[in-house]
Amino acid sequence: MRLTLVFSSIGRLLIIIGGCMLFPLLWSLYYQESHVLAIICAMLITLLAGSIMTFLFKSKETIRQREGFAIVTLGWIFASAFGSLPYLFSGTFTSFTDAFFETMSGFTTTGASIITDFETLSYGIMFWRCMTHWLGGMGIILLFVALLSQMGGGGLQMFKAEAPGGNLAEKIKPRIQESAKILWITYVLLSGILTVLLLCGGMNFFDALCHAFGTMATGGFSTKNLNIGYYESPYIQWVLIIFMFIAGTNLALYYQAIMKRNNSFWQNEEFRLYLLIALSSVALIFFNLILSKPWGVEVTARTAAFQAISMLTTTGFATADYNQWPVFSQILLILLMFVGGCSGSTGGSIKVGRLLILMKHTAVEIFRLIHPRSVKFIKIDNKTVPESIVINVLQFFFLYIMVFFMGTAMMGALGLSIIEAMTSVIASLCNVGFGLGDVGPTGSFAFIPPAGKWVLSFLMLLGRLEIYTVLVLFLPDVWKK
Repeated sequence: MRLTLVFSSIGRLLIIIGGCMLFPLLWSLYYQESHVLAIICAMLITLLAGSIMTFLFKSKETIRQREGFAIVTLGWIFASAFGSLPYLFSGTFTSFTDAFFETMSGFTTTGASIITDFETLSYGIMFWRCMTHWLGGMGIILLFVALLSQMGGGGLQMFKAEAPGGNLAEKIKPRIQESAKILWITYVLLSGILTVLLLCGGMNFFDALCHAFGTMATGGFSTKNLNIGYYESPYIQWVLIIFMFIAGTNLALYYQAIMKRNNSFWQNEEFRLYLLIALSSVALIFFNLILSKPWGVEVTARTAAFQAISMLTTTGFATADYNQWPVFSQILLILLMFVGGCSGSTGGSIKVGRLLILMKHTAVEIFRLIHPRSVKFIKIDNKTVPESIVINVLQFFFLYIMVFFMGTAMMGALGLSIIEAMTSVIASLCNVGFGLGDVGPTGSFAFIPPAGKWVLSFLMLLGRLEIYTVLVLFLPDVWKK
């Protein structure tokens, strides 16, 4: 491990993070808020720290795989640590634990919060809170790769380590920097379109921009205490349903559909399964709610669709308190949290692509029981899936479940009830943000003890970087020269 190269890259990443603090500063200046100095101090400290690290650890070497893993994992930790400064300097939080938790929740697009009254936040702090979502949604490391050239083969290593979907994510262009740029351009354009549509629905520009950030990043931070339920507008809710679904789709498919002018969506097996899961879950929750809630057909359909798509894509927005829903609907929502969006989307959790491989692998194994001498391979989109990918997915699923059980045990040991312990871990590991009980849509994570917040922060990082990228750094061989 060449630490000089690692810290040089993290220094440049901090410069980008510090530069992004200019945007919340502009909002504070526009509204003449008292937190202007706090944001300026946070920005200058972050820029200074990044500049010092870049200067002290100069390196022009090519990033290898082990440095790529270290840069990605440590980059997210450093970004969250320095991203906490606006909260601390403004007095939003007096504890670094709380500030780090909120920032990690933002950058990992989890959406879990310990703030109980969002509407008391200043515009600058609120915008920074929502912007951490947007930066983390497509990936702050992908932004780093897109902006900086001369990455060599290291850009590919960082892309693989940080891109949602891991080994299932594919390059769009031969050069990884071009792929990162295309993904970010697509992300920016969709965010802009959604902002305009929300403005047409009656939101002011600030709220429209913040909710566009939370939607496209599948994050879920809202500017209102009642979340999206504050806007009693069917138009706004249907627009967000559509764009949450869009954000949960592999963003590379949009580029392929436009540039190659083919039906890339329907030809993609993962997208077809994603669509099937979305439609069937909405239908099941709709029929379950229509029997117990006197809301009317349109309201019930909209509520069922909004919450199902929100949980499936791990966005975490809410229009209703599903703690009051029938048990069957609650169980379906929890199951959807474990699904997540497509590979290459901004959604978290296990991903539809991995579930597709698991399903096909199960079918192949059952077939081999009947025909033990047969040779049958797993194929997706008419391409044979390498055995190494299948093994990787099986190991990932095993690790995911093990981390879930271990996290639940740790949260239970800290005094949480079994429902709150399980769903707080699911909400963090799957990057959803909401659970059941006191960590549900009407609650917050404020009551969780400091040790629990650090556990959940680590789970958010594990979930966003999909376990392997983080756990590999615990191997001693990785740090050897």
